Amino acid sequence: MQGRIVKLISNDYTVEANGNLYICKSRGKFRNLHIIPLVGDFVEFDEQNHYIMEIQPRMNELVRPPVANIDQAFLITSVKHPDFSTNLLDKLLTIIEFHKIKPIICFTKMDLLNEDGLEKMQKYMKYYEEIGYTVFENTELEKIKASFQNKTSVFTGQSGAGKSTLLNHLDSSLQIKTDDISYALGRGKHTTRHVELIPLYGGYVADTPGFSAIEFLGMTESDIRDQFIEFNQYRDFCEYKDCMHLSENKCAIKEKVKEGIICKSRYENYVNFVTKKERR
Repeated sequence: MQGRIVKLISNDYTVEANGNLYICKSRGKFRNLHIIPLVGDFVEFDEQNHYIMEIQPRMNELVRPPVANIDQAFLITSVKHPDFSTNLLDKLLTIIEFHKIKPIICFTKMDLLNEDGLEKMQKYMKYYEEIGYTVFENTELEKIKASFQNKTSVFTGQSGAGKSTLLNHLDSSLQIKTDDISYALGRGKHTTRHVELIPLYGGYVADTPGFSAIEFLGMTESDIRDQFIEFNQYRDFCEYKDCMHLSENKCAIKEKVKEGIICKSRYENYVNFVTKKERR
């Protein structure tokens, strides 16, 4: 029978098929082949003996959080406690873009900002929208609900940013556990212990363990460059065809940064990502 893995706890895979749920184990051959079934996988399984037999080819997969076949990723981004980090947001955007997943930026805790902080955040939000990203505030619940239809979405972002809280606001019956942030550490406690696909508003939403450190696994310096979407419209004006926008002469990207057309923090984060990658 065909189905989809919608939950993983320990070594128990919950497979949904035709509206029914089956608790399955994975066959030993997957371990021998170094294949790990992931939440989101479409699978063939033995409905009598409850074993996953085959895994269908994946559209994409993420390592952290470990999910497969994702259409879009909500990057839950706190602006206060923990404080807004352009570095973390741009790193998430770069990784999500690389995996051919549509990023949706969702800012949380805007009500905690003072007037100056709110004005600064609104400028960031406007910039990300202008370069082509969908941007929400976590209070825009109806817009967020409408975006789930026929999509498999993942909520991801820094621990304490408000992923589980937002899901509870979208559907109070979920009752996903949340916890207070640790102000001493500047990040939240990990409250989500497993990955699960939750049916919600005509699609699936994954609530996943939070994380505060991510890496550019499988990505080259050029891969990182190519995910900065606003760079791509000016690259043909660089002197060198394969310009990395670092120390090269007549670099159109660096000129656009000087002109204020490309956000300075975005470019600085790009340089940081690429140079750190080169040193490894």
